[in-house]
Amino acid sequence: MNLMRRLSHHKFMPILGALKWLLLKVVSLRGSKAKRYVLNQKVEYMDQALQTMIENMPDKTGKKLEEWIQILNKKHFEKHSIAVNFLKTEYGVTHGFANTIVTLSKQQTDSPDDLVSNQYLGKELLKPIYDILLSEICKLGEDIIITPKKGSVSFIRKNQFALIKPATKTRIDLGLKLKGVEVQGRLEDSGPFSTMCTHRIQLNNISDIDAEVIEWLAKAYAASV
Repeated sequence: MNLMRRLSHHKFMPILGALKWLLLKVVSLRGSKAKRYVLNQKVEYMDQALQTMIENMPDKTGKKLEEWIQILNKKHFEKHSIAVNFLKTEYGVTHGFANTIVTLSKQQTDSPDDLVSNQYLGKELLKPIYDILLSEICKLGEDIIITPKKGSVSFIRKNQFALIKPATKTRIDLGLKLKGVEVQGRLEDSGPFSTMCTHRIQLNNISDIDAEVIEWLAKAYAASV
């Protein structure tokens, strides 16, 4: 008779039962967390893949996403498949890019201003930080494409070089692409941005946008050609 079976006949059986229940509970909770982690990783990977696709769009299709959306908006296609076939037959866009362009064109029913405003609902104290960052970025050059999305705003030259996201009610995350630059000072690793950016700077107040932040923005801009 093994140890567990011998203990089952012992007066400690109620304690063993409680320990067994607790062990199963812990395993169950760990399993749930693992599932959530896997799901979050999948979502994060999909976001990264989509961002890469958007950045490669000019080279692969000859136009930027915004230009394709303008073309589709003039046509007013009723069906998704008709719009996809239009891009494929009229412009030679591959199916994957055509499908992505049409899908994203339907998501951009809000104006750019509305998209930004919606990001700061309940986070109004962060909006002045965004406004100052926007002003500083626009000073870097006239070739910057500003692309508001539902949760962030991308800044693209040939490639994306900066990303502004209201991460919490009290913090904006400024993502930067600075390949080959070591983490230093306020320049952290990319954190939740993962491969969409190489680095991140956390901003809680207007005063956080100092000379160091502006310098890193300028370097990211210069490296994005």
